[in-house]
Amino acid sequence: MKVVLLAGGLGTRLREETEFRPKPMVEIGGKPVLWHLMKIFASHGLTDFVICAGYKGEHIKEYFLNYAAHNNDFTVNLGRPEEIVFHDAHHESDWTVTVADTGPTTMTAGRVARIERFVRGERFLVTYGDGLADIEVPALLDFHTGHGLEATLTTVRPMSRFGLVDTSASGVVTRFREKPQMDGRVNAGFFVFEPSVFRFLRDSDHLMLEQEPLTAIAAEGQLAAYRHDGFWQPMDTSREHVLLNQLWDAGRAPWAVWDRSPDPGGSTDIPAPRSEREQPAPVH
Repeated sequence: MKVVLLAGGLGTRLREETEFRPKPMVEIGGKPVLWHLMKIFASHGLTDFVICAGYKGEHIKEYFLNYAAHNNDFTVNLGRPEEIVFHDAHHESDWTVTVADTGPTTMTAGRVARIERFVRGERFLVTYGDGLADIEVPALLDFHTGHGLEATLTTVRPMSRFGLVDTSASGVVTRFREKPQMDGRVNAGFFVFEPSVFRFLRDSDHLMLEQEPLTAIAAEGQLAAYRHDGFWQPMDTSREHVLLNQLWDAGRAPWAVWDRSPDPGGSTDIPAPRSEREQPAPVH
């Protein structure tokens, strides 16, 4: 089963990081957030990826074309640069990565439509290239299969951007709540699609996947919602970028569900094992 990653947007709310590279290539702990997302799926045996590139997509192409050099020690004879010896190996040797140029200004529905030829006739997953979660992918797939519908999206309860103040009926403050989880649920991505959904994506370069296409699928009673109650964090702002790096550096990254044993070359995937899964502490 292929995993389609939407990695072509402008990332305007993280402009200080995305002026020179696409947002999915912004790093957490020295690795692109796109790599972290792929590691989540790979930990569940899903290693066939299709990346929908767009804005500054050449950075994504260069990273994967030279993945061995980025992630291994190597020896090169400068007089014969084609003779490169890579020392040891990396944990991603079994990944298959297709990087598809889906246009610099194409909206998310159009990006999915443009990679139909790479997933033709297959069930496939789609998610955003900047949202991390400790999602149980097998449970998501079982949920989708059990409902027998054309599409499934994942919903979460996001953290409030602001702390809340609770008061009594007379106006006396009773407590402060620092950025609690909201009661409502939002779309977090992590979609499962049957190939028939492409009928909703024709001529969709100007459409957001989350709007007309999903609305049309829902109107036909073909869209299910999987509830994820664990960790989920997008990386839309500098504040969220800092938060994700703090969690990683502290060894408390809930999304790092993969094997964290050292690479053969001596590096580790995460500084230290996390002791528990938890929502992130507020960043002040």
